[in-house]
Amino acid sequence: PKMPGQDSAARAFSCYFSQEEKLWDALKISAYVFSTGLLTFTALVNSVSWLMQDITLGNFWQTTWLNFYDFFEGDEWTIFLIGAALVPALAFWGFNGILMVADVTGKPTFITRYRIQLGKNDPVDTKKLCQAIYTALGNQFFVSLPMLVPMFHIMTWWGNTFSKELPTFQWFLVELSIFTIIEEILFYYTHRLVHHPVLYKHIHKKHHEWTAPIGVVSIYAHPVEHILSNTLPVMTGPMVMGSHIVSIAAWFSLALVTTSISHCGYHLPFLPSPEFHDFHHLKFNQCYGVLGVLDYLHGTDRVFRQTKAFERHKVLLSLTPLSESIPEAPKRAE
Repeated sequence: PKMPGQDSAARAFSCYFSQEEKLWDALKISAYVFSTGLLTFTALVNSVSWLMQDITLGNFWQTTWLNFYDFFEGDEWTIFLIGAALVPALAFWGFNGILMVADVTGKPTFITRYRIQLGKNDPVDTKKLCQAIYTALGNQFFVSLPMLVPMFHIMTWWGNTFSKELPTFQWFLVELSIFTIIEEILFYYTHRLVHHPVLYKHIHKKHHEWTAPIGVVSIYAHPVEHILSNTLPVMTGPMVMGSHIVSIAAWFSLALVTTSISHCGYHLPFLPSPEFHDFHHLKFNQCYGVLGVLDYLHGTDRVFRQTKAFERHKVLLSLTPLSESIPEAPKRAE
């Protein structure tokens, strides 16, 4: 006969091992995402660095940085503004400019044939697009830019931000990994916070006006949300690490382009999959994070994992749209 409490003890052990297995699976997912991204990024940058060094017969990046530093006579505030504001803004609007042409004109078809939510934003409502651009610019000029002032003073006091010697590429990869982990944690929990009914109605609902998002919508948000979820998670890593301004410029640019990809509405070849966040805009209560690790741990991706979108959530390595190779199941007749 079973002893009293034996069933509850068995359930507790089962729950413990289930959570342990889930954590291990999440760590494996995280390791896969990091290793794939870092290997790709390393190969790309090393190839460019090798090419540049071969052409100039010298340390191209170090020489370029010293020339840039001397050109501005070591004016740290100007250098910081260019690295932390101007360069990322150019990356954001340059990338989104191409996407907006496709959104408005439906061309080139090389981009539009990879649309995720078929029939949506085909073409995009230009009035809504103008509103999104206006809000995005407002957030950049009146929220992100002022936040760089305290960041500059923190970096000047704490970091080695304006050193004449660039960090090694290996150290930048370490920083990039830490930035990504910090962003994932802060973004996931602040994002879930603004989904609380009290905050959602007054703050986050604005961002979710787009159930089929486009790239520029990545920073189309209420100012409070832009501070909590868009800016602080990205700024915190460099402040913790005391990073060099070149690392900051690269990280901010990468973060802005990556979030634009996740909102762009197109699953383009050889780029990170946007299916995860696109599904969040479609269903609202799934897929809150960036990498998906915390969603897996908290079970906020369960519905997503049962969909065709989850099957399509991978890097497209061919020119055939995944909407064709993995189409939605036909709807049942009523």
